[in-house]
Amino acid sequence: MSTPLDASQSSTLAGGPSFSLANRMARVLWGVSWLLLARWTPPPCHRWRRFVLKRFGARIAPGARVHASVRIWLPANLSIGEDSLIGPGAHLYNQGHIAIGSGTVISQGAYICASSHDVRDPKFQLVLKPVRIGDGCWVAADAFVGPGVHIGDGAVLAARGALFSDAQAGGIYRGNPAAFVRARELREGS
Repeated sequence: MSTPLDASQSSTLAGGPSFSLANRMARVLWGVSWLLLARWTPPPCHRWRRFVLKRFGARIAPGARVHASVRIWLPANLSIGEDSLIGPGAHLYNQGHIAIGSGTVISQGAYICASSHDVRDPKFQLVLKPVRIGDGCWVAADAFVGPGVHIGDGAVLAARGALFSDAQAGGIYRGNPAAFVRARELREGS
């Protein structure tokens, strides 16, 4: 897992780094590797992309599908459960850990953010805030999940919704900021 540098020592507001040189080099290697090994691959090559992500420390269950156009900050800060889908153009900004359960869909263009800054700190210290998305969830197209959010099993965040606080299991949320709309009712036999 990444550990941010002390903002008072690294002068991040003046353009200094937020992470160690080793972390930055690992991310450069990761970015180049993804570009050369996976970014160009056709949609059915999920098994290959899982293999590449695992080599860089991601914990990905069999059957998980990650599209080639997905942007991942650091695979070592990512876990994805069985049969989950990370759709085209999704952005997993996982400076802090992002955990995605089984059978969950992160739709195209969704943005999951696992860090923020301490607004009370005059140096604007980076703070890691892990995100957990449960089993059987759906984060719809272009939705935003903010730092530290926990989405309970079976919850839905509607398209273009922005979730900044926890979502209860089985709830449907929409809007910016996202608000609870109603309980999700699954059909029999689903």
